Amino acid sequence: MLHTTIADIARKAVLAVQEPLTAAFRGGMVVDFKRDRHDPVTEHDRRAEAVIRDLVFREVPDSTFVGEEGGSVGSGAVHWYVDPIDGTANFASGMAFWCTSVAAVIDGETVAGAILDPIGGNLFLADRDGAWLNGQPLASRAAPDEANAVLITGYPVPRDFRSDGEAVALGRFGELTRTFATLRRPGSAALSIAHVAAGWVDAAAGFGVNAWDVTAAILILEKAGGRYTPHDLGKVAPTAPAFLQPGYVAVGGGADYPTLDRIAREISEGRRRRVA
Repeated sequence: MLHTTIADIARKAVLAVQEPLTAAFRGGMVVDFKRDRHDPVTEHDRRAEAVIRDLVFREVPDSTFVGEEGGSVGSGAVHWYVDPIDGTANFASGMAFWCTSVAAVIDGETVAGAILDPIGGNLFLADRDGAWLNGQPLASRAAPDEANAVLITGYPVPRDFRSDGEAVALGRFGELTRTFATLRRPGSAALSIAHVAAGWVDAAAGFGVNAWDVTAAILILEKAGGRYTPHDLGKVAPTAPAFLQPGYVAVGGGADYPTLDRIAREISEGRRRRVA
């Protein structure tokens, strides 16, 4: 199957849930929790994932579907990584920073990715040939130095306190806050990286992501000319594909942020030592 066809299916998949998710946003909903109260899920996550899963298997029966809510289904050659609502806490609380992310991987290579921000009206799409925002070519540009750059990061969260130590983690947060012109914590790794690809922010970093969070976003960023650096955090082999590694730094084209890169390495190396 042509990879352009796969990309079109990814696009159709995110658009298939646009209307019901937009209608549900800022309405009454039931919120459950998975690992802890920092990890919510709603009935809309589950319904949207089911819609996308059905579409994928209808269009590409030879698929393996990996979703945040339902796990892995199927054993086909095309692997789909899907987050029906990346930024569920924002979605549930009424904050307009969440998205739907769909990516396709064949033989270990990401061949298509789509991210839809339905509230912002932005559809990010990438395949092997390039990246686009609402049909227009996407080119990532960033401030060349940290002192003038905007950074999005969720670090640290309570799990980072447990992994790195609260004082150490907060010290790193303080250094990033002092170093960068602006630091923001809006949530949604996929949408944060897409913002870097679009040149709306200069960098993003996270240390607790899954493949369904970042696979589409990595392709979009790299095809737009940005840089994605994965970090294994001692949880996977350093040689694992970037989308399977739980840590990352994403920066826009032309950027060099040594403080951010150093802190990311310290986090990953420290956690690797603790599990050795």
